[in-house]
Amino acid sequence: MNYVFLMDPLSSVVVKKDTSLALMVGARRKGHNVYFLPNGGIILKSGSLHFRVLKVTPQYDVKHPFIEDTPALLDAEDVHVIFIRTDPPFNEKYLRNTWLLDLLPKHIPVINTPSGIRTVNEKIWVSRFTSIVPKTLISSSRDDLLGFLREEKDIIAKPTDSYGGQSVFHIMTDGQNTNVILETLTQNWRKDIILQKYIPDSLEGDKRILLLDGKPLGAVLRLHSEDDHRNNFFSGGKPLAVKINRRDQEIIDVIKPELKKLGLYFVGIDIIGDYLIEVNVTSPTCLQEMNQLYDRQLEYDVISFSEELVEQFMASRQANT
Repeated sequence: MNYVFLMDPLSSVVVKKDTSLALMVGARRKGHNVYFLPNGGIILKSGSLHFRVLKVTPQYDVKHPFIEDTPALLDAEDVHVIFIRTDPPFNEKYLRNTWLLDLLPKHIPVINTPSGIRTVNEKIWVSRFTSIVPKTLISSSRDDLLGFLREEKDIIAKPTDSYGGQSVFHIMTDGQNTNVILETLTQNWRKDIILQKYIPDSLEGDKRILLLDGKPLGAVLRLHSEDDHRNNFFSGGKPLAVKINRRDQEIIDVIKPELKKLGLYFVGIDIIGDYLIEVNVTSPTCLQEMNQLYDRQLEYDVISFSEELVEQFMASRQANT
């Protein structure tokens, strides 16, 4: 089958960490053709989609992670499955790609579905599940934000659209930089931001769990460095082995029906203590870290699931013709 990966430039791939590379290697080792689809490579002509792609042979080689074949133009009917793996932020370019991919023939699965990615802001969407998230405020109002801080006394402040731990601040009521932090994040009280009650369990790290079709695929604990409160790897956190406990499963059970309904097949969730913090749907990571910690090859689980999805979609197409 032909596997197409919409992703950032191949030169940005970090061989020892990149989940996209692991998935591409898994697809290739299972006998599929692997194609790199760059941003700007989707073409709509006369109502039909076409893709300017590069066929590649992915490999775990730090100096040469991709053996590149000649560029090609694939028609939609030549494609069996598409993985959306472009990194956040979810900006105009990302949005435009999802609009175009909405026009794919219905028998071609996309992981994750364009409509699902559009629906789930990775930081705002979880706020609806009040029983499993920390107390949260989303606002740009100075009075609202400072009032929340006075009430909770110890909070986390972050943008609604950041990633990789960027612009995440730990604020307490006696902090001298509170006003300048909030002014900066809100762009002088004009842009909504997120405030959440600080969870002391964050000192012990946060748990990233990868879900495949709503079921746990693996988990890793991300622990911050000594000079930073942020646990994600982009900010210097380190991976540790961890088990999925009863509370984790309760959280998964709450969001699983919604994820399945939206066609969000491959998802990363972040849990601190007893609380869900974020749901990552654009380009979930940490698969390689889990492989290394547990001596697994979890990419094969994802590719096997995608193969089954292709069969289901094709069977549905045949049943409707």
